[in-house]
Amino acid sequence: MAIETALDPEELLQCLHSVEQKFSRVRKQRWGTRTLDLDLISLGERVFPDPAIHQHWRDLPLEQQMSQTPEQLILPHPRMQDRAFVLVPMCDICPEWRHPILGKTAAELCAALPKSDLEAVLPL
Repeated sequence: MAIETALDPEELLQCLHSVEQKFSRVRKQRWGTRTLDLDLISLGERVFPDPAIHQHWRDLPLEQQMSQTPEQLILPHPRMQDRAFVLVPMCDICPEWRHPILGKTAAELCAALPKSDLEAVLPL
């Protein structure tokens, strides 16, 4: 989903979490199964909170990604370029969106993913 908002990133994320709560989302396990998951992937061309922190979280090894949680929101989402389940639907609504740090469009990022990852994303 793409929206326009005057909210700052943390306010928007709080709104998303409120929607999840209304649908009885319970946060039990990081990267666990969930009934509803609303993520804030990007906010236009903003890099939040800053490029250095973004770089740190983007470069973390997978093992650390799975066990560590950032203290603040990181935008664009530091793992979005690795996730077909993010990029395939993103290409449906904004294929020309350009990653403000990597400089590639959503379509280019999606095309760089393994074919097996892309084929695993199925429309509902």
